[in-house]
Amino acid sequence: MSDPLRGPLEERHREQGASFAEFGGWLMPVSYAGTVAEHAATRNAVGLFDVSHLGKALVKGPGAAEFVNSTLTNDLNRIQPGKAQYTLCCNESGGVIDDLIAYYVSSDEIFLVPNAANTAAVVAALKDAAPEGISVTDEHRSYAVLAVQGPRSSEVLSQLGLPTDMDYMGYADAALDGVPVRVCRSGYTGEHGYELLPPWDSAGVVFDALLAAVKSADGQLAGLGARDTLRTEMGYPLHGHELSADISPLQARCGWAIGWKKDAFFGRDALLAEKEAGPPRLLRGLRAVGRGVLRPDLTVLDGDRSVGVTTSGTFSPTLKTGIALALVDVDAGIEDGQHVTVDVRGRGLECEVVKPPFVGAKTR
Repeated sequence: MSDPLRGPLEERHREQGASFAEFGGWLMPVSYAGTVAEHAATRNAVGLFDVSHLGKALVKGPGAAEFVNSTLTNDLNRIQPGKAQYTLCCNESGGVIDDLIAYYVSSDEIFLVPNAANTAAVVAALKDAAPEGISVTDEHRSYAVLAVQGPRSSEVLSQLGLPTDMDYMGYADAALDGVPVRVCRSGYTGEHGYELLPPWDSAGVVFDALLAAVKSADGQLAGLGARDTLRTEMGYPLHGHELSADISPLQARCGWAIGWKKDAFFGRDALLAEKEAGPPRLLRGLRAVGRGVLRPDLTVLDGDRSVGVTTSGTFSPTLKTGIALALVDVDAGIEDGQHVTVDVRGRGLECEVVKPPFVGAKTR
């Protein structure tokens, strides 16, 4: 097995006392002060996340936006330059190669941020389909990604002279201490927040300034552990769990990110057929009634009948109980408010079926 890839800020994370683990082929900071403390800081003040492992790709050339719109699921015609959009890259059977963010720079330039492990697959799929004159390049190590998330995130950016007045999923290009940085009103926590993209080699300058401002706002550095608990509380999908080559957007309740009226996108025929027939399973939220920790890949039972499987599970620091996302068979007839049992290592854990998010959404 090859060694994990490393981001541009590893030494800074070590100086801050980070623990590390491999994720998506990258060595990632998991926590600094502890996941629960970092989670609470993000919900109540502000958290700073280094997510430079995320992929980056550039589609450029005459008609680049039109080309991307013919491949990815969402409708780029819904947005314009200065806006970003959540979208999916699907295979021909309707499964998900990856979910990603598309930045609309111009009709001739679209900047993409896929997940780390899937960047090469997304680039390959787009390259295979690209007409002459359209270039698709992997820019993974060209930019870092720093996420500032929480109710005091605007205060942090304003303190540094960075723009904060964009609408949700709007972005602006700015500079910090002479370093160019793209600032987008987006994130993966459910809180008001921003994602910043400075050049990879200059990321340290931006990180240092952000960290000082975050600490002055009673915030904390936050790692992969808190990122996962925060996104699970919001019911946000993670590729490889709620989305995959075998799990369609419809099953994951991401049909809103599909431009159904478009003439073309990868997997269109299969997804239209599934929409007409109805997906065989749907993503549901589970909230533990008793004590116990929910994890992925656990069987969901209605009585003695297996009706689904958990895709993500964790302890919710906000709710102080176990929560999970699960794919549940539609023909099982399970409704919100109903109780099911999750098999946790041979012990049945009673859970209530709920509609995510588990906590109130604040992003918009």
